[in-house]
Amino acid sequence: MAVMKILHWPDPVLATMAGRIDPGADLRALVADMFDTMYAAPGRGLAGPQVGVLKRLFVMDCTWKEGEKTPRACLNPQITWRSDELVTREEGCLSIPGVLAEIARPAEVVMRWHDENWVEHEEKLSGFEATCAQHELDHLDGRVYLDYLSDGQRTDLLAAYEAAQ
Repeated sequence: MAVMKILHWPDPVLATMAGRIDPGADLRALVADMFDTMYAAPGRGLAGPQVGVLKRLFVMDCTWKEGEKTPRACLNPQITWRSDELVTREEGCLSIPGVLAEIARPAEVVMRWHDENWVEHEEKLSGFEATCAQHELDHLDGRVYLDYLSDGQRTDLLAAYEAAQ
């Protein structure tokens, strides 16, 4: 397959809401390219807008860096439940390389989605998988993790990011 170009912040596409995918659309080649891109980056998640595709899809594999691949393609994903318990994790992003920030998110979520063959799934995610899914879903809504930071934190991180570019 092919490795795609990853857009970097502040590209305006990253702040744009992605559109729903028509049921039955054949996106298998795009999904395969997105997995190739994510693994080559190397990342654990990649959303359509990050490669210039304004469609509601992302790919993720939270375990491959530890040796076991668990690839998951998520088309038209939606979170149907969030736990009240929050967990803070250090997050990074392939579109904002080199910038890490502590972000608080629900510790568990229930997510519903279709895979690249249009099989419907619903699963309770916890741990890093819950964080990753929420991070990638944010991309589909035109948000990045920097949007969760205070103005001061964001200014400091962006100054470091811009200096490194």
